[in-house]
Amino acid sequence: MREFNTGSFPKGLSFMLGSMSHWLYDKSPTDGLKFEEPLAQLKASIAESGSKVFQDTIKKFLVENTHRSTIEMVPSKTLEAEQEKEEKERLAAIKASLNDDDLEEIIKKTAELKKLQATEDPPEARATIPSLELSDLKREATEYPIDVKENENDSGVTVVRHELVSTSGIAYVNFGVDLSSLSLDDIPLLPLMTRIMTETGAGEYDDVALQRRIGTHTGGVDVDNVISGVKMEGAAEDAVTEGKHFVSKMFIRGKATSDKVDELFSIFNLVLTDAKLDSKSKVIEMLRETRTRLESSIQSSGHSYANLRLGARHSVPGYVGEKMSGITYLASVKELLNQAESDWPAFLARLEKIRETILNETSCRDGMILDITGDKDVLEKIQPSVDKFLGDLPGKPSEFKLQNFYKEEHPWVAAAEKEMSEMIPLEDEGFVVPTQVSYVGKGGLLYDAGETVSGSSVVISKFLRTGYLWDNIRVIGGAYGGFCVFSPTNGFFSYLSYRDPNLATSIDVYDATGDALIAAAEEFENDPDALATAIIGAVGELDSAPSPDQKGWMSLQRWLRGESAEYRQKYRDQVIDTKPSDFKEFGERLKNMKKGCLAVISSKSAFEKAAEAGKKMTVKEVV
Repeated sequence: MREFNTGSFPKGLSFMLGSMSHWLYDKSPTDGLKFEEPLAQLKASIAESGSKVFQDTIKKFLVENTHRSTIEMVPSKTLEAEQEKEEKERLAAIKASLNDDDLEEIIKKTAELKKLQATEDPPEARATIPSLELSDLKREATEYPIDVKENENDSGVTVVRHELVSTSGIAYVNFGVDLSSLSLDDIPLLPLMTRIMTETGAGEYDDVALQRRIGTHTGGVDVDNVISGVKMEGAAEDAVTEGKHFVSKMFIRGKATSDKVDELFSIFNLVLTDAKLDSKSKVIEMLRETRTRLESSIQSSGHSYANLRLGARHSVPGYVGEKMSGITYLASVKELLNQAESDWPAFLARLEKIRETILNETSCRDGMILDITGDKDVLEKIQPSVDKFLGDLPGKPSEFKLQNFYKEEHPWVAAAEKEMSEMIPLEDEGFVVPTQVSYVGKGGLLYDAGETVSGSSVVISKFLRTGYLWDNIRVIGGAYGGFCVFSPTNGFFSYLSYRDPNLATSIDVYDATGDALIAAAEEFENDPDALATAIIGAVGELDSAPSPDQKGWMSLQRWLRGESAEYRQKYRDQVIDTKPSDFKEFGERLKNMKKGCLAVISSKSAFEKAAEAGKKMTVKEVV
């Protein structure tokens, strides 16, 4: 509560909403911003009556609350067909009740609406809105403190520190271990492994006791897998890479006040070395839950899965990411669940082998990273805890060194490229799920390896998301969202739509984007204010206010990528200096996209209609 961490949500807006929750009911607007007094009262109640305060709350608002609705939901495989039939019949009945004049009037109003939707606001209308000028923008790229000490205390571990002005007495800690020694076949097990480490218990603690210890002494502990592309040594920082150089880490992440960091480090070591991998019932429950969650998520967030699928066809890091969280992962989870249920000893042996490999006594410490963000007082107070943690870690300091991922290809590359050609060939794919909407993705490469990418791509991508794609996919097309994603690291660009009532026409919109950018370039030549608005919008996105933990994590990611402050300044200068010719050049690249392909999540009937419109895909059942 003291850190008031709102993540990417604007902190000022959070304060306002907190005030309104009280102010609307004639209470003081400042009551929603105060927490010390209510927290002290809660602690006093707990000290006096234990958990009774929570029991009373549950009894009042849940058990004895008569204001409730009970809804029973029954799955149906024929629901989509039934709803479509009902809609057609309803619309046919409405049309039958209209005369020719009524129909003509509807057609006329529809044409007027589409014209209005496609019409840009005139310059004089835009001029009435207060806005910044380009001269108001800060030229200097924002940098965050970082201090890197390799082999601290002769431990073999690299320690990275970020000393900020104030972190409210809180230390934000990330501890990473290297995964590159694992087999590519083990990758689908890694998401499960990260959950096991905090959800099945560890050492003397069962799952409930471990969570209670984490909640009592820390602000939370999570485990994530990170696959991050890096710049090859000797290559230009703004050059597109081949995607063969990357780092693979598992990070245990947590936070605690400085007086509780000993507990935080103890928990880190515990879940890393002694998590209960042999909790069969819990692991099988996790796999079932993951299968259900993925099947549901593909139907509700299909754009994310479409983008993962597209990226998996164009780079090894993209493929690895899809194996751990995409449609391929869903298939793997089903296989893993089958093995866990039918041959638990073999499944457990795979989990144990993963832990044994990443904690290899001879090699593990060279790949370990301890990353700490805090203010000066915090960093000084926790140093004895850091020293103890480094000494207690598994493995021993040795002369063994992992390969240099900034010079050599990652060991997964050869096997991954072979799998990519066999498992996800470069083709247009459609994935059938029970849904009434589509998630339409198209992607490909705009730059070849070695070509340089300008910071102007940030402005152009933002312009497309909030302009052309917004207008044509969302406003005119009726989708809930239309956007694009561009990675300057590998030159990959993708179009995506969210809850889209269209399929074939959205692909047509994507295909016309290059010409739209070229036309926009001509308009910007005659309307520099419109170009300035696009630049300011992009810089506003770059200059969001990160929280202390985000600053530290961002700084760590920059260091892992091998990214310099000089490159970031050059990139920002290119963003602010974006010219109309940059739009034209990007538009030409879009028109000549290489290895372009589709990945669409939709219904069987939508794919059939798309095929009739000439958009044929290899269709596969997913759910």
